[in-house]
Amino acid sequence: MDFLIREAKETDLKQILNLIVELAVYEKAPDAVEVTVEDLKASGFGNSPDFLCFVADVDTKIVGVALTYTRFSTWKGQVLHLEDLIVSESMRGQGIGSALLDRVVLHAADLAVKRVCWEVLNWNTNAIDFYKAKGADVKCDWDVVHLNERGIKNYLSKLDSCMS
Repeated sequence: MDFLIREAKETDLKQILNLIVELAVYEKAPDAVEVTVEDLKASGFGNSPDFLCFVADVDTKIVGVALTYTRFSTWKGQVLHLEDLIVSESMRGQGIGSALLDRVVLHAADLAVKRVCWEVLNWNTNAIDFYKAKGADVKCDWDVVHLNERGIKNYLSKLDSCMS
C-alpha cells in the first residue's frame, strides 16, 4: 500500500479530529475530546502556529497523524514534544507509524533540538514495544502531572481566598 507523509493542511482537519476521537476511544476516554476543527485551525495555522502536524495520506484519506510542538527544557534547552502519534486501527502494521515517527525525528533534527519527548499509557504494550524497538527510552520513574480546567479554577479560587 502506498502512502504519503506530509504536513497537514487546513482541509485535513476534520479527518485529523476523527483520528483524535478514535484515539480517545482506544484509550478508554471517548468523551474526553473537547477540541474542535475550529480550535485546530486557530491553533495550527496562521502567522504563529502552536503546533505542526504531519499526516499519513492514502489517496486523500488521512490514516495517521503526528502532532508536534516545541517547548523548553531547563536541563536541555529546546525540545520537540510529540503530543500524539495516531494510526487508524485498520491501518496499523503497514509501516505508517514508523514513517510518521521518522518524519518527526527528521523535523527534530532540522530544528536542532536536544530531545524528542512524548508520553505513552503504561498498559499500551504495543506502543511501548514499538517505541523501544525504535530506540526510545521509556521512563517508568516519572509520573505525568496535569491540572485540568476545573483544577485550575479550584486552584485560583483558593489562591484568591489566601490573597484577600
